[in-house]
Amino acid sequence: MRGTSHPSAADVDQEIPGRALIWLICAFLLLLLPQWDRLPLWLPTICVVLAGWRWLVHLGRIRLPGRWLRTGFMIAMIAVYLTTVSGRFTVDTAASFFVIAIGLKWIETRSSRDFYVLFFILVYLAAVNFLFEQGILWTLVNFTGVMFLLVGLQILNAPNAPGALRAGWRRLLSMFVKTLPIVILLFLFFPRLSPLWSVPLVSGAAKTGISDTMTPGDISNLAQSSERAFRVAFGGEVPPPQDRYWRGLVLDRLDGNTWTQSQPEPFRRLGRVMNDGGAGELGVRDYDVLMDPTGQSWAFALKGSVAASDNVRQVGEGLFLFQRPADTPVRYRLSLQGDTPAADDLQASDLRQYLQLPAGGNPRARVLAKELKVSSLDARSFIDSVLRKFRSEAYYYTLRPPQMMGDSIDQLLFDAKRGFCAHYAGATTFLLRVAGIPARIVVGYQGGEPGAGGEYLIVRQYDAHAWVEAWLPGQGWVRVDPTAAIAPSRIDGGLREAVAEEGSFLENSWGSPQRYSDIPLVQWASLQLDRMNYQWQRWVVGYQGQTQMDLLSRLPGQWGLKELGYFSAGLVAFGVLVGAVVSALRQRARFRQDPVARLVGQWRQAARRSGVDIQEGDTPLQIAERVAVVSPAAAGPARTFARALYNHYYVATEQEAGQAGRNDLDRLRRLLKTARKQMKVVRPSARKT
Repeated sequence: MRGTSHPSAADVDQEIPGRALIWLICAFLLLLLPQWDRLPLWLPTICVVLAGWRWLVHLGRIRLPGRWLRTGFMIAMIAVYLTTVSGRFTVDTAASFFVIAIGLKWIETRSSRDFYVLFFILVYLAAVNFLFEQGILWTLVNFTGVMFLLVGLQILNAPNAPGALRAGWRRLLSMFVKTLPIVILLFLFFPRLSPLWSVPLVSGAAKTGISDTMTPGDISNLAQSSERAFRVAFGGEVPPPQDRYWRGLVLDRLDGNTWTQSQPEPFRRLGRVMNDGGAGELGVRDYDVLMDPTGQSWAFALKGSVAASDNVRQVGEGLFLFQRPADTPVRYRLSLQGDTPAADDLQASDLRQYLQLPAGGNPRARVLAKELKVSSLDARSFIDSVLRKFRSEAYYYTLRPPQMMGDSIDQLLFDAKRGFCAHYAGATTFLLRVAGIPARIVVGYQGGEPGAGGEYLIVRQYDAHAWVEAWLPGQGWVRVDPTAAIAPSRIDGGLREAVAEEGSFLENSWGSPQRYSDIPLVQWASLQLDRMNYQWQRWVVGYQGQTQMDLLSRLPGQWGLKELGYFSAGLVAFGVLVGAVVSALRQRARFRQDPVARLVGQWRQAARRSGVDIQEGDTPLQIAERVAVVSPAAAGPARTFARALYNHYYVATEQEAGQAGRNDLDRLRRLLKTARKQMKVVRPSARKT
């Protein structure tokens, strides 16, 4: 049995016990889960196969590959990796390469030394996982994986001890409970400093969400996704559904059937990560947005908003941008100030931009626009005529629109009459521009469902929406939503209600809880889970500098970074001091209560008096061997006494060890008495040494 000192070279070269190996493999498989949707399918598959290979080696079914075969595996996996990343080398691809290295390590894991290497590598993998998944469930998965590693480490160092597994879990839970208060205090008071620079976490990986181009059908694809887009908490009353238009970006150039931005977003150098954008109490007109990663730079806001946090800035057309792409969850704050006053008129360049149309195409729509213009008094009446046409005629809102190629706007308006918001927004903008009315498409989200307790709104990908803004003299940009004319239930009740008749809501998402939200239990469980993640994201993951200083400002005194540093250092020192005092007192109390421990102390003192050199970490068997060298006559009793101690502490159950029988105690006393007598007869040469 090993002592409490670090393992020696002989120890770490031993074969890995099967019970320790299985915990190591289970920890590895668990720590792979947070990256399942980021890694290419072949990579976790190969890693699982290689870990299984190592287990079969332990069972004696197969052998570990030789050097040349291992080299071949390595070259093949690296070649496939380089082909997969296609030259994109970022934090994301570096993490994938790290997973490859772990997978290859399994086929050269032979001894306990390799166990320690894998142990520390997998602890690092748990830390890497937090770069990509920070939700509370994934945090629990990571924590459980680390616990598995620690259990395996304990079994590695005591493979034959009875009840090792139960004792290991009990010891880990005890340590967790004892250190939790210190961890919480350090989390609250340790100074939070923003990084000076950062790099993107992703490498162009596709994400669910709106993009800077729109072809009819794109947004209807998003409508089949229930992934969360963002959550919103209001300081005052929540706007009614008809006012929940979350503007993201403006598309104003038509190229065939695709709408794009005429002025693409300019290149910006990478800036600091600014995830913390909401601190203090929300004002009556304020609202906080907690946005999931999009990989894009635009933020979503209601019309008439202004920035109320430093991590988002307002740009032209009433839109908002981040300093860098949102590759992690971002929290920002905005304030509603009402509609901005309209300009007197558009500049000539703006007129050209918002009246741009292809030279040809969609002839029937052009004729319709000219006919409606003749019968309209002004721009407002023209818009009313278009919306009246949508209301009065048999136009349908559907997630199953027919395929429309070529003159798609003509086909929508005169033939199919079935489409999604992107179809109708594009057609309406086309008609307005033909009539000489500046118009543009706004892409974002519309709606949002209350979260648990009505504390915030949840906006999902199926709330993605496209609508029109038209320029009216004296009024400026005015929202025109053809979807509200064709399917008012989409605006007032959401997508589920709008397509209830055709039954197409999330028809391809069998595993989504939102598909079964009409079942009360499923709806309740889904909202409660979202609430836990929301609070976890706001107060744990999002606990950054501004949030920390806002919290500390409510405490007495003036708290700054210097005060936080002093307090944190003092807290750590106090924790170490308390731990040392408690440990010393417990050891002293245990020594007083344990008669066997007193016998051990008497034996060590007798050995030292006899000239035996005893180190602090020596085990009873090591002391017995040193006694045998100094006093051969005492070798037998000393070894017998040491083996009896070993059986008492490491072989007997904890209950038996804590309640040593009277016979065992008497036997140990007799053995000690005999050994002490024999050690008194010591050779002079031994005294000198």
